[in-house]
Amino acid sequence: MNKFTSLLVSLGFTYGMAAVGSYFTMSEILGWYSTLAKSPLNPPNWVFGPVWTILYALMAVAAWRVYTKGRRTKKIRDALALYALQLLVNTLWSLIFFGLHAPAAAFACLVVLWVLLVLTTVRFYNIDPVSSWLLAPYIAWVSFAGYLNLMVALLNQ
Repeated sequence: MNKFTSLLVSLGFTYGMAAVGSYFTMSEILGWYSTLAKSPLNPPNWVFGPVWTILYALMAVAAWRVYTKGRRTKKIRDALALYALQLLVNTLWSLIFFGLHAPAAAFACLVVLWVLLVLTTVRFYNIDPVSSWLLAPYIAWVSFAGYLNLMVALLNQ
């Protein structure tokens, strides 16, 4: 697969997973989510879409860069498998939080996501340091999202 095609595959896979998560999220923003008590630091709803769009682009490019470094090696296959796993857990968070209306369980999922994301970042760094830096904003946002999620869980018991 040439570099352009592999970039499109990476973008398609990453945004495809985002679309699945969005399926559970969008209908709840103006419904259930709007009824919840939230942290005073909670951004307005319109912020989340652009932030996640940028983060998913950075994630896809990071994975693509790792892929282009030698996709046939075990080290790279393992790093990309970890990337796919953290992306799956990211998607599951949307299902748990928005689909199941379970903020406490979603927070536990977010902790698992954060750990997987840090492990992915370390693996990526060992293959392509630029890729790991592309994930840094994602780690920061997931950390902030963890705080927001925890506040929703605590304020809405």
